[in-house]
Amino acid sequence: MTPTEIGIAVSLGMLVLVVLGMRVAFAAALAGLVGLVWIFWSKKGYDPDAFWWALGVATKTAGQVPHSKISSQELSLIPTFILIGYLAYHAGFTRALFDAAKKWVGWVPGGMAVATVFATAGFSAVSGASVATAAVFARIAIPEMQANGYDKRFAAGVVAAAGTLASLIPPSAILVIYAIIVEQDVGKLLLAGFIPGLFSAIVYATIIIGLASLSARFGPPVGGFSWRQRLAALPGAVPILFVVFIIIIFIYNPFGGDAWGTPTEGGAIGAFVVFLMAVWRGMRWRALREALLETAKLSVMIFSIIWGVLIYVRFLGFADLPRVFADWITSLHMAPMLILVCILLAYAVLGMFMDAIGMLLLTLPVVFPAVMALNGGPAVTAADSTFGMSAPMCAIWFGILVVKMAEFCLITPPIGLNCFVVAGVREDLSVQDVFRGVTPFFIADAVTIALLVAFPGIVLWLPSQS
Repeated sequence: MTPTEIGIAVSLGMLVLVVLGMRVAFAAALAGLVGLVWIFWSKKGYDPDAFWWALGVATKTAGQVPHSKISSQELSLIPTFILIGYLAYHAGFTRALFDAAKKWVGWVPGGMAVATVFATAGFSAVSGASVATAAVFARIAIPEMQANGYDKRFAAGVVAAAGTLASLIPPSAILVIYAIIVEQDVGKLLLAGFIPGLFSAIVYATIIIGLASLSARFGPPVGGFSWRQRLAALPGAVPILFVVFIIIIFIYNPFGGDAWGTPTEGGAIGAFVVFLMAVWRGMRWRALREALLETAKLSVMIFSIIWGVLIYVRFLGFADLPRVFADWITSLHMAPMLILVCILLAYAVLGMFMDAIGMLLLTLPVVFPAVMALNGGPAVTAADSTFGMSAPMCAIWFGILVVKMAEFCLITPPIGLNCFVVAGVREDLSVQDVFRGVTPFFIADAVTIALLVAFPGIVLWLPSQS
């Protein structure tokens, strides 16, 4: 067998392991190691005496991956972004943000659900993890929605769907991972997530208002708040907005000139500022300990997936599968935009069986070169490109599309991680209840993705200004 044929066989075997229930990190690491042994052994003509040599070389090759890749400075963004979110939650900032949103937009049909969406969007600006965001608002928003007459399934669906906004709105751990995999500018990618993230929140809110206008079970408006009460609720939300302002100013320097620091340094400063504000608001050791432990658990989970998948990616390089796939994609007699849509639909199907981070880590080393080849290559200018954008802008646009697809997969059965998280936090809800409640947001996400594909300027305007 040729290296490419070995690559295809091993990749199919890995997908079978994932579908059977093996964790992505372990399935990818095992597939990568087996594939490396297979390729090295095949070069020796499958000589039985050479098997142990091939195993030794493959083990050394795989063993070099974790340190060489995980020691990347950019990846240190992930724990700092996650820590910001958990500190904000344990300091009570999230409840204050939700109360402010409730008093300002609660008067519209489905007002509590709309408030949940916008509060979640605000919290997403200081939390880099969708799972953490969903878990936080499952505790805060669902009881209040139920108390105001909302169907419990719909309330759970709102939280599960709104939690996905943390994947796009910076700081976003998954955008950082994408940038590292495809070797693009982390700062520009984070900046590109702002407008699509807010756009997604507006589409969610529009769907909720439309449903609530048709049926009372989707939530009555919540009135009775005076302007004095609304204004009094704003100071509680200021700390989160202040942290967002500091991170943006530090990383992007909107006043002109070079940035004042790297995204990594911006994340560290943001975490430190949230910590000081949390202490000032009375955070005690127990709450700080919980925030640190939750951050460590989620960070270790993400890094474990990255370690395992990077071993598989190293194997893909030896199998030459990315180049072969890119050549095959560009040889298809189809419109490039149609091919791109088919790739996004493939992500929707794959996301039914894999978690978002694992899915991107496994596919991007093969898919990204193919998309860049469709656009005209890694050095193409906007004038000569297929999609009307330069190679760096195409990488950013495709990144936002892929991350939005990852958001979509966070609420699709049977894996739908956010749905499992919400059901796990709320004992009165089953996973089936959450999946039923999240159904309207499939339509919202489909509309959002279609508009981002049709109008790339929604994604590219902000990063093009920096």
